[in-house]
Amino acid sequence: MLARLTASILIALSFGAAAHSHAQPLPDAPLDARLNEEVIMMPSSTGDGGLQLETTIFRPSGPGPFPLLIMNHGKQPGDPRAQGRDRFVYLSREFVRRGYAVMIPMRTGFAHSGGEYTDYGCNMTANGYLQANDIRAALDWARTQPWVDANHIIVAGQSYGGLATMAAGAADLPGVRGLINFAGGLRSDDDSCPWQSGLEAAFTTYGAHSGLPSLWFYGQNDSYFGPALAAQLRDDYVRAGGHAELVAYGPFKRDAHGLAGSQDGFAVWWPETRKFLERIGMPTEVTVAIADDVPLPASHFAALNDVEAIPYLHDGGRSAYRAFLDKETPRAFAVAPNGAWSWAEEGENPEWRALAACRASSGTPCKLYAVDDRVVWNDAPPVPANLADAAPATDSSTVDAAGAAMAKAADTVTANTLAVAARPLAPAAPTLPLQGE
Repeated sequence: MLARLTASILIALSFGAAAHSHAQPLPDAPLDARLNEEVIMMPSSTGDGGLQLETTIFRPSGPGPFPLLIMNHGKQPGDPRAQGRDRFVYLSREFVRRGYAVMIPMRTGFAHSGGEYTDYGCNMTANGYLQANDIRAALDWARTQPWVDANHIIVAGQSYGGLATMAAGAADLPGVRGLINFAGGLRSDDDSCPWQSGLEAAFTTYGAHSGLPSLWFYGQNDSYFGPALAAQLRDDYVRAGGHAELVAYGPFKRDAHGLAGSQDGFAVWWPETRKFLERIGMPTEVTVAIADDVPLPASHFAALNDVEAIPYLHDGGRSAYRAFLDKETPRAFAVAPNGAWSWAEEGENPEWRALAACRASSGTPCKLYAVDDRVVWNDAPPVPANLADAAPATDSSTVDAAGAAMAKAADTVTANTLAVAARPLAPAAPTLPLQGE
């Protein structure tokens, strides 16, 4: 097994502890009731009757059946077991708005899924096929569910999940009408591994055996798979007999590899995705009303770039805040009374991630100081609707805003630390009637 294979969504999280040295693991993100989010342990069909895959499901209200998107995650550097549960919440929300259910299975050995992660080193063809086993398991299970339209299914994936998606498409996938590949591939940081040629061989093999149409997205500033390699992989796939449309778009933020997980990615990937879905007979019109996130308002406590105005911080924390000011939005910066701090950039819910990391590293309550381009600090910061919880608020001098909203959670955190409740965040939105109904 090659331990340095990586391909993932790019997000940033940084934190600094003051006097507290017993950092705890970050809890899971809170569930979003607007999307009827639930997390299940889905049975796998790999031959191990006890193996289950941690799977996130989003879907509209009602019994269905709904068309389905199966979205597949990448691989972050390090231990796959330590990788958090992927949600692709911004992408998922857009599909739920259009009447889709969305499934995001964590594959074998990732996050809380059963089994152990394995790979075949530089044999990228085999790596893709191995991961595709779990995609087929998810498809088989989904097609037995009464809320799934078993004949209107899309399979998509980002990075390693994109490679696995294309590998899955090389075999018969009942009910699947098309594949979407967001920067699919797998890279090795080991100089002895010719991973580029391995990817070329993999896509050639998959193209020779796939009859499904596919749509590919690769950006100009993708740090993993650049434009030349993306074009080569598409050419290899098509020459072998596969059907692929490559959308080679320009630079996206700091790194186009994170397109599928970014709240700003929709404007890039939706126009061509809409055309693709229409061609293969999948719905594209909005039919479900889902409230957007409500941002924390500016408090006008200080100017955003007034580093000296931030409470609690020591010199190291003020230097970290200066670095934070150069980060991409969405972003958030949190502080603790003991001088600890954390910032989060890009990806899902940076406010929650910054607070969770700050709380875990400091052992004391943390509060948000800045979000995006505004200072939100005051004695009792309001809680945005997407973080709000029905639990009564606690004393703002001892519990931060998001901490109060997420109280009474996992066993690994004490009553005085940030906890995340596996409870709905906001009322689910009704399904809008389709025209003609």
